[in-house]
Amino acid sequence: MRDYPGGVPLLRYTLLRLAVLVLACGLTWLLGLRGWLWIVAAVLIAGAVSYLVLPRQRVAAVTALENRAATRKRAQRRDEDADAEDAAIDGTEG
Repeated sequence: MRDYPGGVPLLRYTLLRLAVLVLACGLTWLLGLRGWLWIVAAVLIAGAVSYLVLPRQRVAAVTALENRAATRKRAQRRDEDADAEDAAIDGTEG
């Protein structure tokens, strides 16, 4: 996973949330809900269960995204510094 740092926690959290949604869909279907009410109830139940049951995975996913954003920001800053340095060198040599 060196090509995509932080991808595993985000993928794990997403897959777990999808699994919770599928289980909630099945539960609400078995309870006899149909139509739009079935989908709305399943999404609300899945959201609540995910929030209560998956906090550790959520924090890991958010941390991975924050680290990735920080890495990209540092790389962009280095590129800007290099461009400014190149422009300064080019301006003094001409």
